[in-house]
Amino acid sequence: MTIRLLLLAAAAGATCFASAAERLTVAVTNTNGLARPAETITIPWASVNQHLPGALLQQIAVKDAAGNQLPYQVTNVAPEKKDPRGEGVAYGELIFQHDFAAGEKSASFTVEKTTVVSPAFPTKVFARYVPERLDDFAWENDKVAHRTYGPALAAPAPPGSGKEVLVTSGMDIWFKRVPYPIVDRWYNKGHDHYHHDEGEGIDMYNVGTTRGNGGTGVWDGKALHAGANYSTWKVLANGPVRAIFELTYDSWDAAGVKVSELKRFTVDAGHYFDQIDSTFSFTGPKQLTVAVGLNKAPTDKGQEAKVSFTRPAGDAALIQWVEQRTNGAFGTAVIVPAAAAQAYAEDARNALMLAPVSAGKALRYYVGAAWTRSGDFATEQDWTRYVAAESARVRAPVTVSLSGAN
Repeated sequence: MTIRLLLLAAAAGATCFASAAERLTVAVTNTNGLARPAETITIPWASVNQHLPGALLQQIAVKDAAGNQLPYQVTNVAPEKKDPRGEGVAYGELIFQHDFAAGEKSASFTVEKTTVVSPAFPTKVFARYVPERLDDFAWENDKVAHRTYGPALAAPAPPGSGKEVLVTSGMDIWFKRVPYPIVDRWYNKGHDHYHHDEGEGIDMYNVGTTRGNGGTGVWDGKALHAGANYSTWKVLANGPVRAIFELTYDSWDAAGVKVSELKRFTVDAGHYFDQIDSTFSFTGPKQLTVAVGLNKAPTDKGQEAKVSFTRPAGDAALIQWVEQRTNGAFGTAVIVPAAAAQAYAEDARNALMLAPVSAGKALRYYVGAAWTRSGDFATEQDWTRYVAAESARVRAPVTVSLSGAN
């Protein structure tokens, strides 16, 4: 009897050891205790593969400390990498989210290999090229949507065609009041419909040839030099938690310097801000001054609006609030961590934040927008507080540590 019990105990111990070997523990530290709704946690897949050899993206489970299974995403941002043995080594990152409450300084999670296929999680982010609307490129999450403009829109109109022509590298906003994806539906509804709030939101933001909501240009100290419509696009990841895509801009003349730009957008679920990494290519000067802008008059024609700007002390941010005659109020903002203190400028149509850039080195900045009818913001003060909190989160990112079997 004693021998039998010992054998059972040994078997149980072996089972526990095997289970532990199939589990990766993730500890996330939020040192300053800031509230971080929908905080996105990323782990290089190489680290997952190190701890869980042979793990596959469709056969893992991500769980919080209470054992709840969390939606996750595995990216493949380097498709040139190969996986000839089918071990999952070519993936990019494992991504999931957690809502840190104010004062919550740490959270733990596990990643486990499973023998069953994990469910497909509802997507909260989406990005795509829109050839049916003159090469627009559109993107969204569960909070807000955006678009920008491609080469077909910039092309001259054939005589008598009535084709729309707009040459701009500015960024547009589509304000949402629903959490589900609307980009495809709105394009299918047609231009006239999405300019009216029919229950899901509205395209009421005016871009024109301005910077719109976070477009860039080169500032020479007196004038802004901006490029034209994007020339190429590439989607690198597309949900359910994060979308990543790139837009390239052909060279333009910036006061005698030829400049081109590559923008990489990172769009996360649950956020009113997108992260943009802009890399400028040029020769000659050691540095240029890049401007990130907001349109001074962003409302639709016929709207009487009161527009105000705030430059918060201590934050590298520029905040705009627009009170409209109809259709509610909205806020926009840019956060440029590399901007020097009080590095602001303006021209006749744009308010600008300035930052130095070197050729080939990315400038990271954040672009946000929100609408009172979204349900999350009622006043200008609400938006100002949100931007301040976002700036604080940018300054103090969470840290991630891993432990488990090697």
